[in-house]
Amino acid sequence: MIVGITLALLAAVGYGLSSVMQALGARQAARENADDHRMSTAAGSPTLQSTVATALTGVFIVGALFDVLGFIAGAGAARALPLFLSQTIVAGNLVVTALLGTRLLGIKLHGRDWAAMGTVMGSLLLLGAASEPHTSYETSRSLHWALLLATLLVVGLSLFGVRRMGRGGSVAAGAAAGLLFGAVAIGVRVLDGVSPFSMSTMLADPAAWVIAIAGAAGFYLHTVALQLGAVNGSTAALVVGETAAPAIVGVMWLGDSTVPGLEWLALAGFTFATLGAVAVAIFGTAEAERSAEENLRDDRADFSSGEFTVPADCSSLEHPPVSRTGPAGWVDNLTERLHWR
Repeated sequence: MIVGITLALLAAVGYGLSSVMQALGARQAARENADDHRMSTAAGSPTLQSTVATALTGVFIVGALFDVLGFIAGAGAARALPLFLSQTIVAGNLVVTALLGTRLLGIKLHGRDWAAMGTVMGSLLLLGAASEPHTSYETSRSLHWALLLATLLVVGLSLFGVRRMGRGGSVAAGAAAGLLFGAVAIGVRVLDGVSPFSMSTMLADPAAWVIAIAGAAGFYLHTVALQLGAVNGSTAALVVGETAAPAIVGVMWLGDSTVPGLEWLALAGFTFATLGAVAVAIFGTAEAERSAEENLRDDRADFSSGEFTVPADCSSLEHPPVSRTGPAGWVDNLTERLHWR
């Protein structure tokens, strides 16, 4: 169980680093293509060309590498821990995002932010204390097919809907990405052919296709969510999707359980950890929106002073990076050093 918790913590760090780096990539692409009308649709959503431009920035690619690290560690955690524990720990990546955001994204943390992050960490301790170690559990093939059909339905509806919602689609894109990442965790958990290893058995399992389809679509939708809105705001909805759905499936169909008599403690830990993570995101979004308004008012930034500008709403194509100042050279130099296409 200790190995599983360690892997889940490593996944949280990897995903937290990824969110910040990918947000910086979205900001860089928006800055470089600010005058290109092909970067957004009539509704205000980013076009496929815009998303590709974001994904090809060097800093975004580095973030994608951290995503891979998070996925590998998270997959190990999903196999070793109850899903309600592993996914909730992984959701702690929001704390990592918030802390890094103070330096790289120019977002200020207030007392309520620290309180929310403390709630997440304390709740995870309660949840861990109440969780039983995961044991192997046989699943029916019909569950694997049902998971694949549900995944295809979420992918179809989200790709159809988000593009038509314009800038209001940030939360929807984040929620859809969260559900798909949750489907990946469930797919990893039930995947056949892992032990003993059999590639033919694995490829014949619908869960393998769930991992591939949900992983790719979730990554794409998360990128779109970062382009549409503040990094913390889009991640709030993602947190709920990637924790609640796997937790419910794990308890109802995969044999996940708690220490007898401590069900109430597990429920309290899960509930407050999720609410705390969402609070971190919401509070961060409020700060980002306030800073975005400053961005719009301050359109005469003086770059000759040796200062750089960091938009808190760094991923939005609507708000060009002409605001908050910080120590010379940190973020701009970072993105320039990592800018290779």
